[in-house]
Amino acid sequence: MSKLIYIVDDEQSISKLLSFWVKDKWGYNVELFPNSESMLRKINSKPDLILLDIMLPGLDGIETLKRIKQIDENLPVIMLSAQGRIDVAVDSLRFGAYDYFSKPIDQQKLELAIKNAIRNYDLVKELQNLKENVKKEYSFDNIITADGKMQDVFKLVSKVLDNEISVLIYGESGTGKELIARAIHYNGKRKDKPFVVVNCASIPRELLESELFGHERGSFTGAHQRKLGKFEVAKDGTIFLDEVGELEMLLQAKLLRVIQQKEFERVGGTELIKTGVRIISATNRDLKHAVEDKQFREDLYYRLNSFPIFIPPLRQRRSDILVLTEHFVDEFNKKLGKNIKGFSKKALKLIYEYDWPGNIREMENTIERCIIITDKDMLDVDDLPQHIRAADKSGYIDQPGTIFTDETIVPFEKIKEEAIRHALKVTKGNIVEAAKRLQLGRATIYRLMEKYSIENRTYE
Repeated sequence: MSKLIYIVDDEQSISKLLSFWVKDKWGYNVELFPNSESMLRKINSKPDLILLDIMLPGLDGIETLKRIKQIDENLPVIMLSAQGRIDVAVDSLRFGAYDYFSKPIDQQKLELAIKNAIRNYDLVKELQNLKENVKKEYSFDNIITADGKMQDVFKLVSKVLDNEISVLIYGESGTGKELIARAIHYNGKRKDKPFVVVNCASIPRELLESELFGHERGSFTGAHQRKLGKFEVAKDGTIFLDEVGELEMLLQAKLLRVIQQKEFERVGGTELIKTGVRIISATNRDLKHAVEDKQFREDLYYRLNSFPIFIPPLRQRRSDILVLTEHFVDEFNKKLGKNIKGFSKKALKLIYEYDWPGNIREMENTIERCIIITDKDMLDVDDLPQHIRAADKSGYIDQPGTIFTDETIVPFEKIKEEAIRHALKVTKGNIVEAAKRLQLGRATIYRLMEKYSIENRTYE
């Protein structure tokens, strides 16, 4: 699609010349405006660049530039002037103009300036879209759950979005600790700042200090140039210390100083570097026991554990197992270009009974494998790995109104209730949208809401 350029100039001869260059010679779409007011009324059509004369009737070019920047600070504006005054050029650039040209305009230089300005604007828009997609990806609505325990987690998370308190997320591997950390960051006031992840267990101990705090050139063998550490890269954003329980005692002391003093030194350096970074940490270890065993500093433990959040394992929130199974089938159908309808009831029973020691990560990998290897449109027991099939138990008697029948019966009514509550949460109480997602009629939704005593105002 050809880019759109607005030309704002009250001199017809100049407008026609610019239009000839921009449209006929360089291939852009063009709209002409004799004054700023008429252009500002159409700015919501989202031009890719504006060529703006400074001397205009009514609202002059500098005031118009200020208004444009209030609407879209990144939209490139190239100022044009017959005056050729340095102070006017300086003012234009000070108020956000991309470039400034005196009349008569150098055609080649203008063409190059337009190309570069539009290219930069495209990059800015692409970056903004990526940021928005990341924010959407880590919104609470995109965390798949129908379990009351996870709703309790979300309530805790909502309390720490816009403050500075250190958060410690603990739970087994694969429960989604990093997902919760990202949700805290991208839904809080630091969402436009960096989110930097450090896995303290995967980086060799001798390199971890440099990874966290950076190093100066020549500080050790192989340090050929200065390197910025993760705390510097994170700046005023968030640093997520995954598996923080694996830090050795020396680094624990240095991390404690960062938390207390908000400053640190690079390895081999003497310069004190200030930091406003927020720390969110996670562990699958019992840090309290590690403190008792003298493997973790007690003072650091209490600093990191200012606001603890526990993520329960999948086996303790079994109502999520079926919801996540359906989600992963949909996700991998799209990724792999398949059209698997789902799992048979017998296979779902095994999936439900299995304890998932690797939690959500294990379930995700398992379902992807099942979809890759099957040639059928419905996954069955023989598509599941042997260790999950081995979890089968015998002696169950089907009962009406239940999903599966074992010592942990799941009432079908409970599943329906949780599904409705989740749909209303995701759609923020939009009954029509919730009905579409559940493939139910609106009247059915209203009837079931009344039956389960679900008040829609809870989700508004």
